[in-house]
Order: sequence, then structure tokens, then C-alpha cells
Amino acid sequence: MKSHFFAYLSRMRFIQRWALMRNTAPENVQEHSHQVAVLAHALAVIRNERFGGAVDPGAVAVAALYHDASEILTGDMPTPIKYHDPVIQAAYRDVEAVANRTLTDMLPSELREIYRPILEERDPQVRALVKAADKLSAHIKCLEELKAGNMEFREAAEQTRRALESYGLPEVTYFVDTFLDSFSLTLDQMK
Repeated sequence: MKSHFFAYLSRMRFIQRWALMRNTAPENVQEHSHQVAVLAHALAVIRNERFGGAVDPGAVAVAALYHDASEILTGDMPTPIKYHDPVIQAAYRDVEAVANRTLTDMLPSELREIYRPILEERDPQVRALVKAADKLSAHIKCLEELKAGNMEFREAAEQTRRALESYGLPEVTYFVDTFLDSFSLTLDQMK
């Protein structure tokens, strides 16, 4: 059996994010997923090392790498639309679930049960860290756009910052306090 699973995944680079916003630097889903994986891994490490957690940073990073895989089939639904109405939000979750099943079904049968839990992550700790990393990535994008003078991201930066604070996760607070300011600096300022 030939499988198109990984060929589909490679197409994540063609799906643009922030479609409703003017961007100074376009971002695609593949770039975003990599950044979310790096951030989620860091949050897991911080949870374990600073706050006595026992989550597997590798599992968190893998879940983050695949967290938007369904968008290969659905496209990237802009946040203001996706979360505007509970009916739309529920319907989109259903569409994502169908897309994830479709992707899983592309795999040879002996691999499906390996990838199914990755595409349909159920562990609440892993999901929470990936969600926080996803929002952190969005906030960093906003900071970078603001640094480039794009004031269109001002409200999004405020919304994403409030969302990060609302999670009440100490590892997010630690990351924000320790690392976030650097994203607003130029390369020369970081020396």
C-alpha cells in the first residue's frame, strides 16, 4: 500500500496563517508548528524542572508538531471566526476530528495506532501545554509584527497576552518573565 500521509504533511508549508491580517512577515502552518513544538517542549521542561511536574517533554513536542495537521485538509480558520460563536466552534472541532481521522486512515494499518493518539491527543496535561505554546507562538508573532511597525497586531497582542495570563500555568508565567521580552529586541540589542 502506498501512503500519502507524509506528502500531505509536507504541504503544511503552503497554508498561510493570519489570513485576515496584513503581515510584514508571512507565517505558514509548518513554521508555526515547529515553533509551537519548541515552545511546548520548553514549557514541559520548565514544568518538570521548576514546578515538580512529571510530563514527558518529548511527547509534548510531538503533539505540538502535529497539533495543526488537520489544517492540511481544512485550511487555517482565522481565530475571530473560529471562536466567534459556540456553534461554529463545535462544528469546526468536528471538522478537525474528521480531518484527523482522514489523515490517520492514509497511513498503513500497522502505523495507524501509533499516529492516532498523536493526531487526537487526549492527555489533558499535554493538551494544556500545547494550547499554551500555541497561544504563546501567536503572541510572539504579534510582538514581532509590532516590532516591525505593524500596528494591526496591537489588539491581537493584547488578546493573546490576556489569554496566556488566564491559563494560570506557572510555566507560562516563568517563560513570559524569563524569555518573552527578548522577542521584542533587535539582534544587536540581544548582544
